[in-house]
Order: sequence, then structure tokens, then C-alpha cells
Amino acid sequence: MQLVPNLLIIPVGILIGVLVSAPVGPVNVLCIQRAIERGFWGGLAAGIGAMLGDGLIALFASLGVGAISGAIEHHRQGIQIVGGLALIVFGLTLYLAPPRLTNVQQELEGVTSLRDFAWDIPKTFFLTITNPGAVLGLFAIFGGISTFVEVHSYVDALTMVASIMGGSLMWWLGLSHLIGRLRHKFSPTHLAYTNRISGALLIGFGALLIGEMVLKAWH
Repeated sequence: MQLVPNLLIIPVGILIGVLVSAPVGPVNVLCIQRAIERGFWGGLAAGIGAMLGDGLIALFASLGVGAISGAIEHHRQGIQIVGGLALIVFGLTLYLAPPRLTNVQQELEGVTSLRDFAWDIPKTFFLTITNPGAVLGLFAIFGGISTFVEVHSYVDALTMVASIMGGSLMWWLGLSHLIGRLRHKFSPTHLAYTNRISGALLIGFGALLIGEMVLKAWH
């Protein structure tokens, strides 16, 4: 029984975690908005949900659960419509939300803030796992890395999952810290514009997901 993982898996997994988190998408938009509105902990809470979603997908992919990939592809239309509708609902809620910048005292209370913003964790987790493109893309990545890094045992697989989650967390920590350092330049008026732009982007992402399914059904 192999107890020591292939150490090359760690940097490769971290890189994958960063690469799957970095592209601009619904979760990045939501994380940036939360970091502007609520500071570092608000952005991190949104990022943690995405990290957990990436970790769950990576776990199934690393264990070679091909049936999961097949089921996602088979039910892609339903999953994509549900994800699109969720994005539209979240987008409308954010678009209509009044601007609320947390004060310095709330920002300093790190643990309390994270607890108060905990609802963003399942929200971004749900957005991550209901994105069929991202899910199938991560499965494809695992198929591709087999030519560079050998993942033979459960220890290797779990190391890869942990490394991907670590890379994802590094991205969200860095993004939340950066936005948190700049948020003092935002006034409630700026935040109102940010909410509307972020909400419109989420609505747009949701409409694209549903529109793609409608066009496929039409043809």
C-alpha cells in the first residue's frame, strides 16, 4: 500500500486550482462584489464555497468516477437550466440590493464577519457544481494530466484534491486581500454601481446558460 504520494502532484494540483479559479465568471464576480461591500472576510466566504465545489468535483474526477461525468453530460440540459436560473435570481437580488459598506469595527471582527457571511459559502458552492462546463472541464483536466503526472493510488488522488483546493484557496485569499485593501476608495454610490454591474453580469451569465440550451433544443 502506497503511503507517500508522488510529490510532483502538489505543485501541479496547486496550479490547476489557481487556473480553474482565475477565469472571470459568476463566482469571481460575486467574490469581488462581496469583498468590496464587506471586506476581506466577505470575499473569502464567497471563495470558500467555490473552493469546496472545486474540491468535490476534483474528488470524483481523481477517483475515476466516469459514471459521474457521463451522468453530468446526460443531464447537462437540466443542470445548466437550474444553474442559469439560480444565476438570474442571484443577479436580480444583487442588482436590487441597497449598497451597504461594512464599517471598520465589523471588518475587524473577523470570525463574526465570516459567520455572518456564511450564506455565501453554499451559494457559491451551488454555482460551482451546477456549471456543467466547469465540471466537465475539470474531468478533462484530470484526463490530460495523466500524461504528465502519474496518479495511481488513493493517496495520490487525495493529494491531488487537497492541492487543487489549496491552489483555489490561494487565489481567493489573494483576490479578497487585494480588493479588501482597495475598498476604502469606494463610496456607497460606487457600491451601488458595483452591485448593478455585478448583478447584470450574473444575469447575463445565467441568460447565456439558458440561451445555449434553448438554441440547442431549437435546432
